[in-house]
Amino acid sequence: MEGAKLIGAGCATIALAGAAIGIGNVFSSLIKSVADNPFQAKKLFGYAILGFALTEAIALFALMMAFLILFVF
Repeated sequence: MEGAKLIGAGCATIALAGAAIGIGNVFSSLIKSVADNPFQAKKLFGYAILGFALTEAIALFALMMAFLILFVF
């Protein structure tokens, strides 16, 4: 049973890699957009922070699931 918990927690943390890729995409798009239109930098930064927060929330949910699998079940 302990081995199954470890495998489940490991599978739950795969989402953290996806979240890291998503955060990289958010900020690379911000850099490209600001380079194309520097006058909209403040507005674009607000959108980038929103995208970062939503992507980071997914990572926190995945981490929470991994901890729940390890320590609760």
